[in-house]
Amino acid sequence: MAQFITPRPRLAVTPRKPRNPFVAMSHGRSAGRHGPTAGGRRQQEQQALKRALQRHDDFSP
Repeated sequence: MAQFITPRPRLAVTPRKPRNPFVAMSHGRSAGRHGPTAGGRRQQEQQALKRALQRHDDFSP
């Protein structure tokens, strides 16, 4: 059986890619929903007004 006398060549270590600095900042933020949109708010107010007017009409003589 043959013996290896010469050392095996080391594989060249490729430098790692630099980390994205924005990732660490984004992990620190707490993500979530924003407030309701202006259109959604208008729609809710309009529906509430219709309900209030409908209730008012029910009680009129």
